[in-house]
Amino acid sequence: MAFENISRYVFFGKSKWRVFVPAAPTLSSCVFLMLFFIQSDAQIRYSIPEEMRKGSLIGNVAQDLGLDLKRLRSGRARIVTGENVQYAELKTDKGTLVVNERIDREQLCGDVTPCSFTFEILLENPMELHPVTIEVLDVNDNAPTFQSKQLDLKISESATIGSRFGLEAARDADVGENGLQNYNLSPNDNFDLKQHVNPDGSKYSVMVLQNALDREKEPRLHLKLVAVDGGSPERSGTVNINIVVLDANDNAPVFNQSIYKATVTENSPKGTLVLTVNASDIDSESNGQVTYSFSKTKAPIGDFFEINHISGKICVEKELDFEKYKKFEFRVEAKDQGELTDTCDVEIEIIDVNDNAPVINVMSFSSPVSEESPVGTTIGIINVKDLDSGENGQVRCAVEGSAPVEVKSNVRNYYALVTNAPLDRESVSDFNITVIASDSGKPPLSVTKTFNLKISDVNDNPPVFTRALYSATITENNSPGFSVLSVVAKDPDENQNARVSYILEECDIGGSPVSGYISVNSENGVISAARSFDYEQTKQFLCVIKAQDGGSPPLSSNVTVKILVQDQNDNGPQVLYPVQTGGSLVAEMVPRSADVGYLVTKVVAVDVDSGQNAWLSYKLQKAADRALFEVGLQNGEIRTIRQVTDKDAVKQRLAVIVEDNGQPSRSATVIVNVVVADSFPEVMSEFTDFTHDKEYNDNLTFYLVLALAVVSFLFITCVVVIISVKIYRWRQSRVLYHSNLPVIPYYPPRYSDTLGTATLPHVYNYDTCRTTDSRKSDIKYMQPMSQSLVSVDDVGTESAQNGQQRSTASTLLMSFSSTISEDALPGTTVAVINVQDDDSERNGLVECSINNDLPFKTESSLSGYYSIITDDLLDRESMSEYNITITVTDKGSPPLSNRKTIHVKVSDVNDNPPKFDESEYSRTVPENNSPGFSVFTVRARDADWGQNARISYFLEEKQINGASLNTLVSVNSESGVISAAKSFDYEQIKMFGFNVTARDAGSPPLSSVVPVKILVQDQNDNGPQVLYPVQTGGSLVAEMVPRSADVGYLVTKVVAVDVDSGQNAWLSYKLQKAADRALFEVGLQNGEIRTIRQVTDKDAVKQRLAVIVEDNGQPSRSATVIVNVVVADSFPEVMSEFTDFTHDKEYNDNLTFYLVLALAVVSFLFITCVVVIISVKIYRWRQSRVLYHSNLPVIPYYPPRYSDTLGTATLPHVYNYDTCRTTDSRKSDIKYMQPMSQSLVSVDDVGTESAQNGQQRSTASTLVSIAT
Repeated sequence: MAFENISRYVFFGKSKWRVFVPAAPTLSSCVFLMLFFIQSDAQIRYSIPEEMRKGSLIGNVAQDLGLDLKRLRSGRARIVTGENVQYAELKTDKGTLVVNERIDREQLCGDVTPCSFTFEILLENPMELHPVTIEVLDVNDNAPTFQSKQLDLKISESATIGSRFGLEAARDADVGENGLQNYNLSPNDNFDLKQHVNPDGSKYSVMVLQNALDREKEPRLHLKLVAVDGGSPERSGTVNINIVVLDANDNAPVFNQSIYKATVTENSPKGTLVLTVNASDIDSESNGQVTYSFSKTKAPIGDFFEINHISGKICVEKELDFEKYKKFEFRVEAKDQGELTDTCDVEIEIIDVNDNAPVINVMSFSSPVSEESPVGTTIGIINVKDLDSGENGQVRCAVEGSAPVEVKSNVRNYYALVTNAPLDRESVSDFNITVIASDSGKPPLSVTKTFNLKISDVNDNPPVFTRALYSATITENNSPGFSVLSVVAKDPDENQNARVSYILEECDIGGSPVSGYISVNSENGVISAARSFDYEQTKQFLCVIKAQDGGSPPLSSNVTVKILVQDQNDNGPQVLYPVQTGGSLVAEMVPRSADVGYLVTKVVAVDVDSGQNAWLSYKLQKAADRALFEVGLQNGEIRTIRQVTDKDAVKQRLAVIVEDNGQPSRSATVIVNVVVADSFPEVMSEFTDFTHDKEYNDNLTFYLVLALAVVSFLFITCVVVIISVKIYRWRQSRVLYHSNLPVIPYYPPRYSDTLGTATLPHVYNYDTCRTTDSRKSDIKYMQPMSQSLVSVDDVGTESAQNGQQRSTASTLLMSFSSTISEDALPGTTVAVINVQDDDSERNGLVECSINNDLPFKTESSLSGYYSIITDDLLDRESMSEYNITITVTDKGSPPLSNRKTIHVKVSDVNDNPPKFDESEYSRTVPENNSPGFSVFTVRARDADWGQNARISYFLEEKQINGASLNTLVSVNSESGVISAAKSFDYEQIKMFGFNVTARDAGSPPLSSVVPVKILVQDQNDNGPQVLYPVQTGGSLVAEMVPRSADVGYLVTKVVAVDVDSGQNAWLSYKLQKAADRALFEVGLQNGEIRTIRQVTDKDAVKQRLAVIVEDNGQPSRSATVIVNVVVADSFPEVMSEFTDFTHDKEYNDNLTFYLVLALAVVSFLFITCVVVIISVKIYRWRQSRVLYHSNLPVIPYYPPRYSDTLGTATLPHVYNYDTCRTTDSRKSDIKYMQPMSQSLVSVDDVGTESAQNGQQRSTASTLVSIAT
């Protein structure tokens, strides 16, 4: 049948239908596209034929909704449906809707027409719901069928013309024109066929007797009943009718009603009486007995109802469900014993009962939610359905409790959970949202669902100090690094936002930066003294501590800290009067006429301490006559306590002690000389021997030599220091000048060294410059994880048997956590799934299982719902992720199954401490190494991941030979490189051991300790030391050999030692020089000097031997000793020959003159050198004052990074510091490196300007420092 091209518009109110009917040879190849727009809901409607292939186009959703493709992708457009099968699929890249599953209209809707299904297209950000209705058009794919293969009828030959015989109705699954249209009876002489239509539209046929039957002529009749539909091409079904002609029974049963109507409530128990049908037969005896039965119809009446064959009572046989069948229409047949029948129609209407509680399906739910989310933020979308109808199906949805969440609904059956109040994680970090959905039935049914919403932290709270003002007292003369007090700030945020760091705010105390006085530990807020305080210089000071959290951006708060310095009695009294000199030459004169209480003098003393430490008392410690003088205890006045007489000694010596009141007390003693005389000449005559108690030493030469040696030493030391400094600066300038290092400004934070003992006592920060290729480097980046990533793989199978179709069990993922902590206990829920099977009885029984090789299992506490829980402890280090395949299988024959695969990641917990590669480290380092020498590297590995695997290395606090371990070695906290902090000396320390701790960055951190042993390897850095013979300046020691000495006579033995060890200490002795080599020899190993021939009279009396002592090191070191030998038989002979042997030079008679002259010259040179140095310093100081008082702007300068090229520093790496300089910087204690000669450009621009007033102004002189 051909179609013409038709484009027709039909308007129905506000709705607009557009039907496109393209020309096609058959209806099955036509696609009817219908769009239905509703302005209020933006609803669209499409019409498609059933049985379209998968992937066939349904319509362009983006075009019909007026949406662009970007909106579909950004809004994560998806289809939301409450059904188990999704027939349509949305192609977001094209904006089209295509067929996803085979659509069978008969399976989907049955006899209902029109047939359609509805779903919603959900878009997020913002949320939009667009309902879409797909109407499925019928295709003639089903032929009419009869339930029975043949119909057996027994008809009496006495049946009257016009008797009616009901026939089985055919069933056609198609509808409309494709459904059952006509019945045709094969040609015969006795019966005609009449067709009737039921109230529900179904058609049935009745066979009417036209001509009387004659059993004798034709006892059996064979007819065919053909059912034909109206499709193109038409389809048909046939059933054979076998008629047996019986003898006469001329009255058929007759029902008293042609139609019976009744109602029954659903869920009525089995046996409930619905109605009773009644038929009467006027025949008598057996021909009048009537039996009742259901006529054979398309409806499965026998499954739900039962009829009593004798009484005609119709009762409930099976539980009725209004949601499946709202009304039953069938026919009841009354038959007598003669096979005469009559039929009636029965209509049973099912009354709905509120037997279905609402069902809540979670479409989406977001947890955690940021606490800064505005009011009205959507956190979840749920769909609520109730299978009941009328008031029983009307649902109300609300939130129970005080959670700041409410329910809003803009689309039918869809509800959004939105916040109705601001969220504050610090008040409530998580809460349960209980949603209750109830219907309007009587009694109402309800269901609840609880959601756990976690609030994620936002850095909205600054740290708060526990006090508004901190105050502490510290005694003066404290040790640097002494802990003064701790400041504590708390941050109610969590994690990084609550990590508080303490920073010392920059300020000046007495012109010096506060960092020179105290430091603060950035981690625990401990304030420590950076120097030893002196109460006399600083009595108290204020500083500001800033507490800053680790949020982004960081928040901070400040607190003022007041530190009071407590005085100690560390200063003794100082006597101001009388002034003391070396010889105590000052004397007080007392006239002989002095009366009692005469004021001789007053001792004046002060104590720079304060309080009771400065209270002074005076006592007379010693006096020649204690009965003559006394000292005032508080004022120090020396007065007479009796009348002075002539008998009193002229010279009086008083010792006065001045003592303070401290604990312990300190004192000073002053000598007061008193002269009892009436006139000054008398004083001088008596005082001549009083001025000096000591005499000059007669050995003037000794003092002159000593003075010359001291002055010469100072002069030479001064010259050597100056030359060394110049050479060092020259070498530094060459290093800087030839350096090819790039000039990269770096701005690290400012930290102070509180103890000054460790090589790196604080944390240093580093900048990381990252590019688009940074991920190719060795830097590890944490990959982002998502809790909403679900990988689902649906695999299903279908099987048909005996012409019946069964559906596979479907799985719906209700909730799922894609990440689970490895410390989760057994029984922790990972996912909750809902399993549904549309089949009934045994075919609908479902078993759920997962693969057995995983530490998970399934549990079911509610019908159709399964929880996947952990069955064993998890270990991320063994298995970091799992693919869980969920298999659901029904118990049908054959069983059908379905699978889903979910991907679970195991998140790391800090449960593994770092493990060192070796159980013990032992390394050797040669002595005389350069400071900063890398000894070796300790390495630990952590099986955890991310921050939990980040390892830092620390040295233990330990004393080795009275020195801190940090003065010997240091460890790089990041790489574990152990470096020497000083040059080792084997002779001082041969080996030492210590522990290195490896600590991860987890919370709480885990650590492990490894012992380290360092052996110092000896080098030949010490030469032999000769112990005997002892060498003096004139080589006065001599060995005597008698002239009668024989061969091998032992003259003496050279004794030497070497402080080195091993072969470096093996010594050998050789005769380097001798007047007669044929007379003496030296033992190579023992150093013994022996004669190798007989001594004769011709041998010289004086023999001078030079013996060299050499070690076995590489290179070897040696020492030379001179041995004087005298060949003589007696000591007087030795003396007579040895007068000129001891000394080769004579003293100059005028030795004193030359010593004085040399001392004067050397002193002059030394003083000249000192004056020149002081002059240069004064000149530079004046230049600095010129710069200090100038108005030049302060331009910050950021020095480049230079590395230590000489390798002499203690730090093996480069550490940069910022110096913020002002015009007062030259007053501080910071040392500034003077510009090098090769990088100093002195530009002196002197110019004058003529002002309008005739005044002259000079331009500023500029000194430019250029760093090459």
